[in-house]
This record gives sequence, C-alpha cells and structure tokens, in this order.
Amino acid sequence: MSIARRRLSPLESRTAALEAARALLLEAGPPAVTLKAVSARIGRTHANLLHHFGSASGLQKALAGYLAETITATIGEAVQKARRGEAEPRAIVDLTFDAFDKEGAGALASWMMASGNEDALDPVVEAIHRLVDELSAGEPDRPRIAEHTLALVLSALGDSMMGAQMANALGLPRTLARDLATRTLIAGMGGE
Repeated sequence: MSIARRRLSPLESRTAALEAARALLLEAGPPAVTLKAVSARIGRTHANLLHHFGSASGLQKALAGYLAETITATIGEAVQKARRGEAEPRAIVDLTFDAFDKEGAGALASWMMASGNEDALDPVVEAIHRLVDELSAGEPDRPRIAEHTLALVLSALGDSMMGAQMANALGLPRTLARDLATRTLIAGMGGE
C-alpha cells in the first residue's frame, strides 16, 4: 500500500517510513527492512529515505527506537494500572512477551546483534531505562524495579528467540515461560 504522492512534512515522511518498516518486519522479518523496500512501500525515493535515516542501519536503529518507545509506553500504562489494581500483573508479562515475539522486537534485536549492528539497540536500552526511571519515581526501591525489569525483558527476549522450540523439546506448555515470569513479577510486587 503506497502513500498518495503528495508532499509530506518531514515528520509525516519519517513516520510513514517507520510504519512501513514495521510492517515489513512483521511480514518478512528483519532482512526485509531495507531502504529500497521501505521506499517502494511508501512510494518515496531511496534518496528521500537516505535523507531521513542516512543508511539502512540508520533506518533499523530508528525502527528499534520507534518500537521501543511505543512498547514501553504501553507497558508503562499497564504497570500503572496494575499498581492501581485495575490490571493483573499477567497483562504486563503478556505485553512484554508479545512485544518481543509478535511485534518483532526480538527478531530485530537478534538480527542486529548477529549482523554487528549492536549500537542500533541503544534506543531500546534507553527507552527501557527511561521506563524504569518513570516507574521508580517516588518509589523507595528502584533497584528492585530495575532487577524485575531486567528479568522480564531477558525472559521475553529469550522466549521470542527459542521459546517454542525449547518448550516443545522439553514437553512443556508453550505458555510456561510467561507463567514463570508472571510468578516472579507477582512475588516481586509483593515485596518478596
């Protein structure tokens, strides 16, 4: 689906490119996220995308940041709801696991690491750090919040990479990693 050939503001052009890159990531995986594919998807020139992102790795880094900001905002809202008793901790776990699995963040992260583009993950790490800072503002135990965030993110990342295969090989339910992460989170929220 192509964006109509009209003049877009720089922000509109960048957002359209990131949405197209996200769609390509979900449809065909990280190798499909190229300047050529994204420019074709939105009906813009390769030069236009070079102007916005500088290179394919710049596009991928921007996509990682875009996904991270969107995902951490959603997770932050879920945490606040859980703190108010309006949501279960499982909602936080499911959002985190889905972000890495169904939303493609795990595939993108592992592909960037494998291709030597580790600095493209900086926006992800920074977004998670900001989320922990926001969630721990006014909280007496920031280190505990950071520890539980680390455990949850690494569990979700690992599950996105090989959770189905491991559960199958071990004869365990596919949801067990989420169940374990939920138990850990509940225990942490209760003060351990």
